[in-house]
Amino acid sequence: MTEACPLCFSAQSTLFHRDSQRDFYRCKQCALVFVSTVNHLRADDEKGYYDLHQNSPHDTGYRTFLERLSKPLFQQLKPASQGLDFGSGPGPTLSLMLKEAGHSVDLYDPFYAPLQTVFTRQYDFITSTEVVEHLKAPGFELDRLWALLKPGGVLAIMTKRVIGQAAFARWHYKNDPTHIVFFSEQTFHWLGKYWQVEPVFYGADVVFFNKNN
Repeated sequence: MTEACPLCFSAQSTLFHRDSQRDFYRCKQCALVFVSTVNHLRADDEKGYYDLHQNSPHDTGYRTFLERLSKPLFQQLKPASQGLDFGSGPGPTLSLMLKEAGHSVDLYDPFYAPLQTVFTRQYDFITSTEVVEHLKAPGFELDRLWALLKPGGVLAIMTKRVIGQAAFARWHYKNDPTHIVFFSEQTFHWLGKYWQVEPVFYGADVVFFNKNN
């Protein structure tokens, strides 16, 4: 395997899992599990999958799901904070919950809200819920988000985490063809070391990175 890791760019990776559809590799440096670029969907096919999502701000179940991230985030945000919801999707809901709590939120999504001006601003918080597993260039995208955070700001990520090789083989999450990178606690610890901060985990699928003052 000669393809570089899309997070840390290391050339050292090994085959982690193979099924009838795709091969999955694990980086020896940051432990990211990733799919080869030859198995990435074309943009229009990828958007076709997202168009099928039925997420709605009126869905109380979906709101409850997002509370796994919003509840710990609300506890540390100052009143009237300014944020960015990165990968807001076709039915933005977390941003509405944040606005209901008195915060301001910009939206960015490459398909549904492709507003490049968001990358010229600075934010008190950035949220990314069920998004990072779709990123073709997570190293570039996450570093760009980190640079947009003000000192004292927080990057809040929700994504299901890799536990181990045996569990991965049974994992439904890997079967979504739009899911192409998979993070573990070890990967987030690598990312925290790179940014010189400690990741803070909430439950099985939420992690915060607080930018030091």
